[in-house]
Amino acid sequence: MKNLLSVDGDYNLWVLLHQTTDAVLRARQKELDQYSISVIEVGVLVVIQAIGEKATPSEISRRIFREPHSVSALLNRMETRGLVRKTQDLDRKNMVRVSITEKGRQAYDKSTRRKSIYRIMSSLSEEEQQQLRSCLEKLRNKAFKELVEEHKPPPLPQY
Repeated sequence: MKNLLSVDGDYNLWVLLHQTTDAVLRARQKELDQYSISVIEVGVLVVIQAIGEKATPSEISRRIFREPHSVSALLNRMETRGLVRKTQDLDRKNMVRVSITEKGRQAYDKSTRRKSIYRIMSSLSEEEQQQLRSCLEKLRNKAFKELVEEHKPPPLPQY
């Protein structure tokens, strides 16, 4: 009987995708360690920056594809560290708005120096990057259909 892993190309490809993601995240985290901020915190700051003054925990959760309770805990930690501020919405008292503080803005500005990402992605030609983008979008969209999400997250902002 053949080894299952040697014949399961889809699974092997998924493992490769997972390993690649983990390795790139670790390289990025190593770069961000000098600013005492995590990859997920930078992701939240990017989303808040993109949404602007209408940022809410639920919208942030939807855009970073994380559970609301996880995002709420993350925002609490970020608020404690002085990176974000949560305020009650003046029109809807049961809604919280999230904004970036000056300290958060400084962390965001430093995080835009994405040298590790540029170095890693530069190993692909422009054409290969476009092919990868197309393939990843196709996989992401199929995964969302598998999850039968009522609302799929909006596309990531282009920088």
